[in-house]
Amino acid sequence: MRIFTLEREQVLPGRPEDVFPFFADARNLEAITPPILRFEVVTPGEIPLGVGALIQYRLTLRGIGVNWLTSIQEWDPPHRFVDQQVRGPYALWHHTHDFAASADGKDTIMRDTVRYAIGFGPFGQLAARAFVHRDVQSIFDFRRAAVVEALATRR
Repeated sequence: MRIFTLEREQVLPGRPEDVFPFFADARNLEAITPPILRFEVVTPGEIPLGVGALIQYRLTLRGIGVNWLTSIQEWDPPHRFVDQQVRGPYALWHHTHDFAASADGKDTIMRDTVRYAIGFGPFGQLAARAFVHRDVQSIFDFRRAAVVEALATRR
């Protein structure tokens, strides 16, 4: 199984302790996911995040409805958390979110590191080249602007 890595970094207004609570609310993921995916958190009620928390999502990938279950593997507010797919469209999805104070301490440097793999042998590798890499990148391109906008509306 070939593992691919996507890394992104951006500066967000506010200190990590001000920014992290937005990401600690799993339902905010709906606001920072492209509308074309029709992403919805389906876990009922409040979702207290911490190691072992499970979050169920429903989304549409290229017209196909997908159920996705993730588990929080690491939880270190306001510095870091890691979620990993338990069930879903990837053979592997491991997403690390790191938050560090900027040099002046006024902003947050957020780093996303996503390790992912596609199953289905040679067909999966063909799909990766044809569209999966581009799709993953476009989700994080959308997220870059959406996170800044969502944080601005919370203030």
